[in-house]
Amino acid sequence: MTANEIRESFKRFFESKGHLIVPSAPMVIKDDPTLMFTNAGMNQFKDIILGHREPKSRRQTDSQKCLRVSGKHNDLEEVGRDTYHHTMFEMLGNWSFGDYFKEEAIEFAYEYLVGVLKIDPANLYVTVFEGSPDEGLSRDDEAAAIWGRHFPEDHIINGNKHDNFWEMGETGPCGPCSEIHIDIRSAEEKAAVAGRELINKDHPQVIEIWNLVFMQYNRKADGTLDALPQRVIDTGMGFERLCMVMQGKQSNYDTDVFRPILNKIAELSGRRYGESTETDIAMRVIADHLRAISFSIADGQLPSNAKAGYVIRRILRRAVRYAYTFLDQKEAFMYRLVPTLVEEMGEAYPELAAQRDLITRVMKEEEDSFLRTLATGISLLEGVMKETKDGGSSVVKGEKAFTLFDTYGFPLDLTELICAENGLKVDEDGFNVEMQRQKERARSAASVETGDWVILSEGESHFVGWDTLRQACHILRYRKVQQKKQTYYELVIDTTPFYAEMGGQVGDSGVLRSANETVEIFDTKQENNLSIHLTKRLPENPAAEFMAEVDEAARRSCEANHSATHLLDQALREVLGAHVEQKGSLVTPTYLRFDLSHYQKVTPEELRQVERIINRRIREDIPLQDHRDVPIEEAKRMGAIALFGEKYGDRVRVVQFDKSVEFCGGCHVRSTGRIGLFRIVSESSVAAGIRRIEAVTAEAAEEMCYRQHDTLNDLRALFNNVKDISVAVHNAIEENDELKKEVEKFMQLRVKELGKELMKIAENRGDIKLLKYVVKDEWAPDLIKDLAFQLSAQLPENLFCVIGSHQGGKPLLTVMISKQLVESKQLNAGQLVREAAKLIKGGGGGAPHFATAGGKDLNGLTAAVDKVVELAGI
Repeated sequence: MTANEIRESFKRFFESKGHLIVPSAPMVIKDDPTLMFTNAGMNQFKDIILGHREPKSRRQTDSQKCLRVSGKHNDLEEVGRDTYHHTMFEMLGNWSFGDYFKEEAIEFAYEYLVGVLKIDPANLYVTVFEGSPDEGLSRDDEAAAIWGRHFPEDHIINGNKHDNFWEMGETGPCGPCSEIHIDIRSAEEKAAVAGRELINKDHPQVIEIWNLVFMQYNRKADGTLDALPQRVIDTGMGFERLCMVMQGKQSNYDTDVFRPILNKIAELSGRRYGESTETDIAMRVIADHLRAISFSIADGQLPSNAKAGYVIRRILRRAVRYAYTFLDQKEAFMYRLVPTLVEEMGEAYPELAAQRDLITRVMKEEEDSFLRTLATGISLLEGVMKETKDGGSSVVKGEKAFTLFDTYGFPLDLTELICAENGLKVDEDGFNVEMQRQKERARSAASVETGDWVILSEGESHFVGWDTLRQACHILRYRKVQQKKQTYYELVIDTTPFYAEMGGQVGDSGVLRSANETVEIFDTKQENNLSIHLTKRLPENPAAEFMAEVDEAARRSCEANHSATHLLDQALREVLGAHVEQKGSLVTPTYLRFDLSHYQKVTPEELRQVERIINRRIREDIPLQDHRDVPIEEAKRMGAIALFGEKYGDRVRVVQFDKSVEFCGGCHVRSTGRIGLFRIVSESSVAAGIRRIEAVTAEAAEEMCYRQHDTLNDLRALFNNVKDISVAVHNAIEENDELKKEVEKFMQLRVKELGKELMKIAENRGDIKLLKYVVKDEWAPDLIKDLAFQLSAQLPENLFCVIGSHQGGKPLLTVMISKQLVESKQLNAGQLVREAAKLIKGGGGGAPHFATAGGKDLNGLTAAVDKVVELAGI
């Protein structure tokens, strides 16, 4: 069976068992603050499991794309070194929400593996939870008895809490689980050592393929367990591992999931997969990481220096480093593999094909950028290695290696490799100490402790904020949150007008009023399909009736900016072309931000055209058409624009302003006239093929016009109220340029005069001509450089020149040595200036014949000049 046939076989089997086939959720998490990426099949059902949403079917199945590169589930360092760990992988899963439980889950799994796929049950082993006396949990005899119908006793193995008790997090739903392992070793190996002895021992051919989780408890903050009101079945089977089994391979990378990509890597690099351990690991890393990066970009997550974007950038750089070091790829390489990936997986995941150009462009730009970083890092590392050797050591300090990693993105393993080639070692313990300190700082900054929910009343929370900003309500539940030194409370209310941050629009603020008090709501967040209201203090009587009131001024400004964002999207398509797609947005009360796919700078003329279109539509006062609870297929027929990387349900809301038709759950003006005015503030680049526009509306746009008008008036006053200010400014610039040229001519004359003076005071030190001088007046660094080269031209042999100068209170040290002297005396201007610069509290470097150094301490300049001469032994 091919990979595509195996994936389809799984889904159709569970469909025949009454399961609804649902699409994979995006790999990038949008509304769960505890996760950056989907790392398990259950993530998209978390709100159902927590009881925040009713499932559209009690039985569901899918193939979910997952990413495990951070946090507790982190397989990054194993990827490529073994044959079965991956960053991005597919998880085949089936779920029951309050329907069937252990018996059906186990029977379905056995029927599919043995009955449908014809896997020999003699090669299968299952584990069951052995129990935990400390928590009052006994062995899962129920699961063991069901498995006993199909397997002999020696194929049913007890597993500990680590392997066989699944938990969503420190708190929340949890329960015992039952793993299915398979032994794909040869008959001789099986005869020598029984498979049961190798379960969970990291043997590459005795591996777990399926985990059946029986969620039946809720873990509270104090660690105790309560029974869940609705039991859940959550299973996950590793798709790539199943393909390995079904295709008779000994490695996931030998299946048709990876082999086409590996073949393309071999073709482009001129290497053969299988020729050496190092190149094989490199190829596996690249093949795996290519998938993770491509799917992340397709789901809307671009590489960046923060949070999820930083994780993607780190994965990409890890792959580039392997290609650079082991496949000798010194130019961008991975982006050329994208067409092969799209060809293999584009049918199952159409977002890959749709975003192919963007993925390719972003990947190439990131590769080019990191290759430049590698070149810089290698240069810096060479300096570190020389410093280490000059200091009489053979071990590079761990903090130096960490600085290369943390500041310049230079990987530790590459540092170790290059050092080893130069007879040096790296203090890895010291590096790890610095890494741990950084992690502790990050953990401390991000640490959040939440208490258990205090339930005041059962029921669901309903949002009414599209229609009203005031609503009578009751608090359903609350909990205390501790973050750093800040304490606040999270409230869930039964009927809320507060919009929770989602879809780019920030959350509402406002107040809750009761008969006796007023409590401020400073933000509203979305968490697992639940609106969470944040307040610094808990109401004195949480059970009281409240009036929820949204900050109207802030909300109306948000509405104007959000509706303007929709008009901007439509106008950009009209002006730039149908290729434009939204790649992210931010809607706040003060401004809006819109990211779009476009492969060149948007010109000022195009931006002005966009502004004109939007302001015309504002004047037309187009009414809002709010289509709620629309079947998604009907919404698509209406031409509604969906955002890549977003998960939409079967029924959606569509917001329409004439030609602008979009999926949207945000807040909008009732007609475009209420936006008032639209002005673009800036246009810039975010990443390859991604541009960013920032704009303002309403009062903020009005204030912007006033500020610009005031600036023009100030300029007119400076130019004695001339009629044409642009002509006056142009003339002033031309006059300034002419004056600059005159000054430059004058300074060049001063350079020549100073050069003559220095020639007169030059000292003969043996066969060396020494020029040592500290300039009293302020001189620009480029003039000092010209002076040094003029002197070198006049004394091309045996010249040793050191000049101290300053500008703006900052000292500069300049050293020029004739090339003949460099060779005969083994002198190096770069080394000399780097050491002497310590006296001016600075640093620098350069070539052996010419170097400069800047600093902070002007008082040490004369001493630094003398130090250069001393170090040279002249």
